[in-house]
Amino acid sequence: MPELLMMRHAKSDWDASFGDDRTRPLNERGRRSAAAMGRLLSLTGRVPDAAITSPAVRARSTLEIALEAGGWHCPVVVDDRLYHGGPDTVIEAVRDHAGRSARLMIVGHEPTWSMLIADLGGGAVRMVTGAVVALEVPEWPSLRRGSGRLLWMSIPRMLTDGDLHLEAT
Repeated sequence: MPELLMMRHAKSDWDASFGDDRTRPLNERGRRSAAAMGRLLSLTGRVPDAAITSPAVRARSTLEIALEAGGWHCPVVVDDRLYHGGPDTVIEAVRDHAGRSARLMIVGHEPTWSMLIADLGGGAVRMVTGAVVALEVPEWPSLRRGSGRLLWMSIPRMLTDGDLHLEAT
């Protein structure tokens, strides 16, 4: 069965100079978190073979940093539906772009990500910035509410605080 990786954009910089919400960048902690999550996916063999991202700078940057830090590559589609869309709209975008992907990553925003996880059958989770959730889902054309199963979740602080460090040295 396919796997859907849902990543919330990493921590953004509210103090930076930006024009509108779409152009808000990541802060330093966000860049470190995105890199740690990219390395985690690589080290655990959970690398996506395709990705869809919101057009917001903080979401695109999160994906780009994760790709680079993890040393993995995949085709990336930018889809506006991941910026303002609700769960049903995101499901539609996934169906439109997933193709033959065995493991697809989507990068976007709250509160949609937590709602979508619950709607797909993954239960109630709090998607902190930079978190990744993996769901087992049916073939992409059959993706619908209630059709998924939570496999795992990881948050950046598990990788950047304490004894386990996946940050760059």
